[in-house]
Amino acid sequence: VQLVESGGGLVQPGGSLRLSCTAPGSIYRTNCMAWFRQAPGKEREGVAAIYTRGTNTYYADSMEDRFTISQDSAKNTVYLSINSLKAEDTAVYYCAATSPWWSRCSVGHQRDFDSWGQGTQVTVS
Repeated sequence: VQLVESGGGLVQPGGSLRLSCTAPGSIYRTNCMAWFRQAPGKEREGVAAIYTRGTNTYYADSMEDRFTISQDSAKNTVYLSINSLKAEDTAVYYCAATSPWWSRCSVGHQRDFDSWGQGTQVTVS
């Protein structure tokens, strides 16, 4: 599944941002889509995941309530909204998707995701 992220950029602390991940064709070609991020010098970490065929969402324990994952199936797009941005949110944010037959939907298992976007840079400064 091809994934295309957008929406990153330079934001001031305290601002908000909404990242988009579009799966041309249909998000139903996956079972689960998620957002990960990788800050400079750090390992990639999970942020949030969502079942594309339902409404269940999952967030990494380390993520605060400032993050919200959502989807618009009509637009084949999954979003990540981030509020009250902090400098430590600076990272490359990646969208990822599982195969349609993969049942688990968790950002705690990066190897579950076999499709990845190119990433979109978010800089909070």
